[in-house]
Amino acid sequence: MDKPVVILGIETSCDETSAAVMRDGRLLSNVVSSQFVHEQYGGVVPELASRAHQKLMIPIVEEALAKANVSQKDLSAVAGVIGPGLMGSLLVGLNFGKSYAYGLGIPFIGVNHMEAHIYSNFIEEPWPSFPFVCLTVSGGHTQLVVMREDFQYETIGQTRDDAAGEAFDKVAKMLDLGYPGGPKVDALAKEGNAEAVSFPRSFLDDDPFGFSFSGIKTSVLYYLRDNHRAGISKAELADICASFQASVVDVLVIKTIAAAEEYGVKDIAMAGGVSANSGLRRAMSAAASHAHLTLFVPKLEYCTDNAAMISAVGYRKYLRKSFSPISESAVAGLELGAQFTN
Repeated sequence: MDKPVVILGIETSCDETSAAVMRDGRLLSNVVSSQFVHEQYGGVVPELASRAHQKLMIPIVEEALAKANVSQKDLSAVAGVIGPGLMGSLLVGLNFGKSYAYGLGIPFIGVNHMEAHIYSNFIEEPWPSFPFVCLTVSGGHTQLVVMREDFQYETIGQTRDDAAGEAFDKVAKMLDLGYPGGPKVDALAKEGNAEAVSFPRSFLDDDPFGFSFSGIKTSVLYYLRDNHRAGISKAELADICASFQASVVDVLVIKTIAAAEEYGVKDIAMAGGVSANSGLRRAMSAAASHAHLTLFVPKLEYCTDNAAMISAVGYRKYLRKSFSPISESAVAGLELGAQFTN
């Protein structure tokens, strides 16, 4: 009988320290520790993030192994994120993962954080069939990617400026909602009127699948300056959130559906932290149904940064014997599909 393939996944690209264990493609554990220290600063402080990862790395890995009822000797490989992300945070997880694998005499598998988000749709069945279009939306990225088969990526559109999640956080800061702002905007939007304020939708004539969200952010700033110098009631706040969210969601949905039609696919997927947004999930589901497309969206716990998605990529790369050298390094601005494979 073949020995089971057991992958330890490690994620430290930003401010979540996470470890997960997957056996033969089935997730056994996924432990995530979020760093709340950044809330008082209104955003992630890189130095504090890397220090927290150093403190949490060993106990998080031990907890993931214990919850999976797996010991070190059972592991087949260690998979760890190598970029993109905050350099200090990446180095903590990468150096730990390589050392851990080296000490156990097993392979290390470098994983691109963006491909891991895409593969969050493959943690649990059902999953999309190739070819499909995936919209990845997070605090740092907004991308449309066509996947024709495993690890074959064609980026057909991405943001020119602010990512969708970044726009949510910046608008939340304007509204004094705190950090992280995305979930707070989403919650208030449920109580508001999405047609209360006519914010612009950005469509780029020279880039049909590209995105730009700096304009909507500026529109919110000017609207607040011109209309709410004396303060905002809760009802007005909800209307602003609903109207802003609708403007971002409309663009994301329209471009994703258009990409599916352009490339002739029947399945579409979403990934990344903003894919947890309830307004986006509802709108994309309705649009997909209308266009006779099948939509795949990860469970909420797999939308934000987590090691389950790292282990999902690691498992598939292990089967292909696609291992990384011990010299593998972190790349803060790593492009999708640019990592080492042998």
